[in-house]
Order: sequence, then structure tokens, then C-alpha cells
Amino acid sequence: MPATIGRRELIAAVGAAAVAWPLTAPAQQQPMPVIGVVRLAKRGENTRFEDAFRQGLTQAGYVENKNVVIEWRWAEGRHERLPGILAELAGRRVAAIAVPGSTAAALAAKAATQTIPIVFMIGGDPVEFGLVASLAHPGGNITGLAMLEVPVVTKRVDLLHQLIPTAATIALLTNPANPFEQAERREVEAAARSLRLELHVAEAKHQDEIDALFPNLIALGARAIVIGADAYYFSQRWQIAALAARYAIPSIAAWREYPEAGGLISYGTNPVDLIRLTGIYVGRILKGEKPADMPVQQATKFELVINLKTAKALGLTIPDKLLALADEVIG
Repeated sequence: MPATIGRRELIAAVGAAAVAWPLTAPAQQQPMPVIGVVRLAKRGENTRFEDAFRQGLTQAGYVENKNVVIEWRWAEGRHERLPGILAELAGRRVAAIAVPGSTAAALAAKAATQTIPIVFMIGGDPVEFGLVASLAHPGGNITGLAMLEVPVVTKRVDLLHQLIPTAATIALLTNPANPFEQAERREVEAAARSLRLELHVAEAKHQDEIDALFPNLIALGARAIVIGADAYYFSQRWQIAALAARYAIPSIAAWREYPEAGGLISYGTNPVDLIRLTGIYVGRILKGEKPADMPVQQATKFELVINLKTAKALGLTIPDKLLALADEVIG
């Protein structure tokens, strides 16, 4: 005959079970996702770019050190360091990798991993470089933004010609370590031919090489210079602007920061806004979107910035037509 349990014994048994097995176990805190951000630039060189990336992440719902960890990496202007940096981040199996502002970094990231999501911001055509299958349907683990720097360089040659219509010889400063250097060079060569200008191409990968080429270009008769849209040249914009002033040679670059640093003129996209969009793309990926389904965005806005103080120092008069078109006039 089964034993019976009294009311007091039942209450005691239930209470003991409650002590031994809590009704609600404490929820385990999920670790924050970790993303890697790789820049070709030097650490601390232009913090507003990093701030713009953080702003984009925040717009997507992620705040650094609150619900996402950012592993920042800088190549200190040296392209050869990029493969190792990207391999290290891929080995850590971060949640996503952002490579804003460098085609070489984008290619190194793609070589480092076929699974970790990658978001790039590059000047060239990502289809031509094999980064994506198409702009509308990237089709892999990588997507991002294209600044279209290569075709826009034709406009820079034309603007420089408008400023110095008597110059029969111009120069292109280009970095052979940049993957889209050849495409940019072809565009400048074609533009120079169409304007019946002689073109000298000067290659420089390091600071001392940049210093040495300016007097050589002057000796060859160059009277204006197009600065290649290279991330390292962006880092060296103060040096390049100072050399252009020393040798009294008008110059044009891709970034508004160049005339801000004392250069003459710039025409191109606003990289700060594009880096913000890069942050938004990374945030969307953290929320579950797949790079393969995220179309590559293309730059649609281009800015003309002129430094009048530099123009006066060079003895140049900026045509009223260009001043009217300028988005910003400095000085």
C-alpha cells in the first residue's frame, strides 16, 4: 500500500526543491561583437574619419564599447603591411571587417577571408578589381562604396587646364603600389592627349621620393601637377602642398583636405560622408544582413574647393566661372 504524505511534509518538500533549483536562472550576458577597421593612414592622422565611421555605426544602432568593440588598425602609410594586418584580424574571426579608403586594403581583406563580412570604400571600380560580381549583386562576403576616383580624374585635368591654359606640359604624381594606379594613369594620359598636353608621370611611394621628384618635374618643363588619388598621398598632403608652393607649381588633388592644407584646388567626393556610410553598412551586417545582398553604393556628389590664398601666392587669377562653381572658397 503506497505511503501517504501529509500537508506539512508536502510544503516542506516543495520548499526544499525551490531552494535546490531556482525558479529563474540568471540570464547570461552575450559578448559584444568585435569588428576590425583597417586604415592605410597613420594613427591619429585624421581622427574625423574615425569619428565619421563611429557616427555611421551609431546611426545603425551600435556604439563603440557599449554594444560593439572596434579593433582599429593603421598601416602607417605602408601598403606592404596590409596583408599581415588583415590576416591577423581574419585569424581572430571578428564579426566584420571595414577597409575604408584603400583599394589595396580591400584586396588584402578579400585574400584574407572568404567568410567574414567585409565593407570597403575604394576609389576604383570594385568589379574591375574582382572584389564583387556586380555593383547591384556583390554575390560574396564583400560589399561597400565606390568613390569613382578614376573616371573623375579626367575632370581634374580639365580644371587644371582651365586654371593654367598656357601650360603645355603637366605632370601626374602616382603611387605604383596603388592597385588602381594603372587605370588612373590611362585616364590622365587620355585627357592630356585630348587637350594636346605633354604629360610626365612621376612615381613615388615614400616621402623622400616625393621630395626628389618636384625639382625633376620642373626641369622637364611641367607647369602643373595632378596628384593621384592615393591614400598615402592624402597622408602626405601637407608635404605635397608645401612642395607645390616652394616650386610655384599649381596642383589639384581629389580631397578637399588638400586645399585646406595649403594646396591650390581639389575636386572629388567627400570621404568623411562616405566613411560614415561605411559604418552604416557594417551596422546593417551586424544586424544580420548579408554582403551578397547589399548593393555597392556609388558616389554621386563631387565637390570643388579652391584656396584663393594659394592662388594669389602663385600669381593666378581664378576665373569667375570656376569661383561660381566652387562648393567652397578658402581664403
